Amino acid sequence: MRLNPFYKGLNEKGWQKKLNKLEEIISSCTLCPRNCKVNRLKKETGYCRTLEKPFISSAFPHFGEEKELVGHNGSGTIFFSNCNLSCVFCQNWEISASGEGRYIEYEDLADIMLELQRKGCHNINLVTPTHQVYGILKAIYIANRKGLELPIVYNCGGYENLETLKILEGVIDIYMPDFKYGDNGTGIKYSDCENYFSIAKIAIKEMFRQVGELIIDENGILKRGLLVRDLVLPNNLANSFNILQFLAKEVSTKILLNLMDQYYPAYKSSFYPELKRRITDTEYNEVVKIAEKLGFKYIA
Repeated sequence: MRLNPFYKGLNEKGWQKKLNKLEEIISSCTLCPRNCKVNRLKKETGYCRTLEKPFISSAFPHFGEEKELVGHNGSGTIFFSNCNLSCVFCQNWEISASGEGRYIEYEDLADIMLELQRKGCHNINLVTPTHQVYGILKAIYIANRKGLELPIVYNCGGYENLETLKILEGVIDIYMPDFKYGDNGTGIKYSDCENYFSIAKIAIKEMFRQVGELIIDENGILKRGLLVRDLVLPNNLANSFNILQFLAKEVSTKILLNLMDQYYPAYKSSFYPELKRRITDTEYNEVVKIAEKLGFKYIA
């Protein structure tokens, strides 16, 4: 199956319109729902502590992602440093909270994408991109002009501004949000963010509107669509049942759904007694049964 990435259909005028709008946004930054309104072009930083240029930790063919992304040659994964969330159980806290990483030029990020393509990766997987959309889009623009042909995966935490997502329309082929919480209060407690559930619902509906139902090629590789991850937490703290009911009723049961069972206490979890253990088989299986009962067709 030959399916060109969305960005291959963008003309120069379309690219410049998106880049100009993003430059305007980060001059009083509202890329994410934090709406810090700092001028990142003038070296001001907000909640994410990040300037305008790409700030990355690592990049490599990743074989630990969903099989629909990995295939035989891996997902071309780029880990972006810092984050617009502060999850107390973050398993990549050295990158997201401690700021492990380095600033690079837009051209360097483009070259990294092209190198991952040369290695045979099936996609470009942008991990924690929300607060770095400006630099990422500039790099994709450059890489496209140099021959990038891989679908782009937007691998995010679900805490997204609708305006930013609309700018990404026509660039992102696969949206892969974590849907962390099925209520707003839990997001405040464990990720220091207000209205998480309310905001994530709007964002994920917009993601699905842009990419539509799944397109998977003859080799089982995802080319386009929405892949939602839900990390099952102890004591149903993520309120996974609310998440699944929302997705089934207001998005689609034909998305790719990954119900993740790999939670373990990390980072600041030790300060929260309810998070100081792994989940049980019973807790996990209850969530899976709900997903099956609601009619989800593709559960990773």
